[in-house]
Amino acid sequence: MVKVGDSIPDLEVLTENSPGTKINLAKELTGKGLIIGVPAAFSPACSDSHIPGYINSSKLKSAGKVFVVSVNDPFVMKAWGKSLEPSTPSGIRYLGDPSCDFTKALDLDFDAAAIFGGPRGKRYALVIEDGKVKSAHVEPDNTGLDGETAFR
Repeated sequence: MVKVGDSIPDLEVLTENSPGTKINLAKELTGKGLIIGVPAAFSPACSDSHIPGYINSSKLKSAGKVFVVSVNDPFVMKAWGKSLEPSTPSGIRYLGDPSCDFTKALDLDFDAAAIFGGPRGKRYALVIEDGKVKSAHVEPDNTGLDGETAFR
């Protein structure tokens, strides 16, 4: 499992808005940033409290680049971002990990076939500094919920 001091995986597998727009977080997060992982876009817990906790946090502006990652396709992530932030975007970027490769590289995947039909990512927040994990907050049981974990 990802831990403090680890480098962000240098992979071009995450997608933003369309399958052709590949994002490499190792290249994006060369300074300060935050990666928020969720098991599923549009799930009630993630939509109602988890991600809104970050969107509405006074600490968001000082967090650096912020990304939400889920094992979903880029179209779902784009629609979810628009549904969470319909009028005033916070600057958070919503990325799909359609093949679960980024999530697996962090060792944060779990078997969610019974609920979501296949592998998914745990709920987590990684505080990043200069491409390395400064702090890692990972749900141990895949069921908890803490809206602003990384900001505490």
